Amino acid sequence: MPEKNSIVDIRATVVQSRRISSTVSIITLDCPAIAAAAKPGNFINVKVSDTTLPLLRRPFSIHNVRGTCIDIMVKSIGPGTSLFCDKPSGSTVMVLGPLGNCFDITAKEFDTAILLSGGIGTAPMLFLEKTLAAKGKKVINLIGGQSKEDLLAGELSNCRFATDDGSEGFKGNVVELLQNELENLKKEGNVKVFACGPNAMLKAVAKFCREQQLAGEVSLESVMGCGIGICYGCSVEVNTPDEGLRTILLCREGPVINAELLAV
Repeated sequence: MPEKNSIVDIRATVVQSRRISSTVSIITLDCPAIAAAAKPGNFINVKVSDTTLPLLRRPFSIHNVRGTCIDIMVKSIGPGTSLFCDKPSGSTVMVLGPLGNCFDITAKEFDTAILLSGGIGTAPMLFLEKTLAAKGKKVINLIGGQSKEDLLAGELSNCRFATDDGSEGFKGNVVELLQNELENLKKEGNVKVFACGPNAMLKAVAKFCREQQLAGEVSLESVMGCGIGICYGCSVEVNTPDEGLRTILLCREGPVINAELLAV
């Protein structure tokens, strides 16, 4: 994986918070040092309050970089994220980042990037799509959700959808959509899969990539209280070629890992 960036812990200003669904917001933070160093796949850890409630920081993928600002996609699922989504413009939060590794987009062995996401897993995909497009890669987004209301395409382009209930696009899950589309996608050149979403989905993606001999990377979701390998809250078991099953800390060796490590 590419080399990690220098990490800073800075106070960032909330520029804007806008709802894109009933539970999901795009929050723009002015934090020049992180914006300048960020790469697709990196995340940040945010202290959403200046009090001890909540005590732990919250991890968020970097959704986009615009000048000195970064955008993050936040789903309101508890007191901490709800508090963050309600932050007014001009307020500040402490932000640690950029953290983790990044997607490997340096390889010349692929012409087309398939960005596979489910639910809030679309969070890192806009930054990734823009960076890939700047390198001349063709990008196709396959996005899944339980229903039409769960699809978070936002500013992503060239999107194809899968819903469990058939309310939008292909009826089925997003891995089944990939299987359905793969032969046509291969006609456009060598492909590589980049995926983010629920861990069960990512395991299915990894298994499919192995069966089809596709290059792939997955960005895993986990609790990351510290983001720097102290709390051990983000341990995940992976299957390595040399050592077999072993445990890694996602904040140190992820969140992006080769899909082969997740395939069992």
